[in-house]
Amino acid sequence: QVQLVESGGGLVQPGGSLRLSCAASGSIFSINTMGWYRQAPGKERELVATVTSSGSTNYADSVKGRFTISRDNAKNTVYLQMNSLKPEDTAVYYCNAGITGPRGGNFRYWGQGTQVTVSS
Repeated sequence: QVQLVESGGGLVQPGGSLRLSCAASGSIFSINTMGWYRQAPGKERELVATVTSSGSTNYADSVKGRFTISRDNAKNTVYLQMNSLKPEDTAVYYCNAGITGPRGGNFRYWGQGTQVTVSS
């Protein structure tokens, strides 16, 4: 069994910063691509950023230059540093990871989500 536990969400003023963390635990042999997605009220879930096991990153155009994704493989943790936050960044942010178990097989797992609200 694998769990992804997110932390770091909250309320911040426009222009402010937040750092999200997501730690994976459980029956893990290896972790492949990790990423962050978000879902605003009334909208579909969308990709924010991903990072591969070798460190290659990919960002949505809307967050390029403001958000930075990183990971600590020793801690099975992925981070999302969010700077220059805008009201349109308000959403529930979800962590996602492709994980290979000890007996093989690769599955995608989701965290429970953490609320980010950008408002004055």
